[in-house]
This record gives sequence, C-alpha cells and structure tokens, in this order.
Amino acid sequence: MNLIKRNPLNELFSLQNRINRMFDEFYYPLNMSDSDLGSWKWSPKADIYEKDDGIVIKAELPGVDKNDVEIDLNDRILKIKGERKSDSEIKDENYYRKETSFGKFERAFTLPVDVNSDQIKAEYKDGLLKIEISKPEGQKPKQISIH
Repeated sequence: MNLIKRNPLNELFSLQNRINRMFDEFYYPLNMSDSDLGSWKWSPKADIYEKDDGIVIKAELPGVDKNDVEIDLNDRILKIKGERKSDSEIKDENYYRKETSFGKFERAFTLPVDVNSDQIKAEYKDGLLKIEISKPEGQKPKQISIH
C-alpha cells in the first residue's frame, strides 16, 4: 500500500471551484430555453482597463459574426448584446463532446465617467471586440509644468 500525502489546500481549492461553478450556473445558466425568464445563454469574458486618454473594453466573442453584435450606451451603462449561432450542419447525436455555448448574450458595464457616444470607437477582429472610449476633456490627466 502506498501512502499519499494529503494536502488540505487542494480540498479548499476544489470547494472554491465548486462554489464558483454554482454561482456561475445561477447567474449564467447554460440550459435555459428562449421561453424562460431570460433569453441569454452565455456570457463572453471581458477585460476593462484605463489608459491616459480613455477606457478600453476587450470582449472575447469567438464564433460571433460582427453583424450579430450591438453596442448601446445609455447614461454611463455600456451594453454589448449579440448572438452566437450554432453549427446546424452537425447533428447533436454526432457529437462526442459539446462544450461550446450558443445563443444570445448580453453584458453591461458601468463606466466610471460620463462619455459622449461620439467618443466611442469599436473594432472587431478575430473574435475580439475592442471598444475604446475617450475620456471627456475635464477627466483627462494634464501635465502641469513648473516655472
């Protein structure tokens, strides 16, 4: 019989992963039908960071057509909505494993400053949506020279 060292941290990480998965399934259910309360089925991952002259949002949208994506700005809330369509050429019974989520999605981000929609640029390339939001003039950092 071999002895195996017990590492309590592994159990803690496993518990944390199970709890995270439970919350993910509650907030982002993958098996909802369109007739349920919500019509979205997955949530794209996004990074948000600040530059000197503005804010950048990068959202991963692999397999989503550019024409199936909408970006809306209302007050300080920027919404990204769209749909990833399933591959109808392959029948479900032919899959060995199917992990990709399909369907509608929506993400909303509260911007830290009020911006004008004319100051927003969006670019979509290789499944990555990049939104650049310029800060208003009063919010941009300014260098003050010392005389």
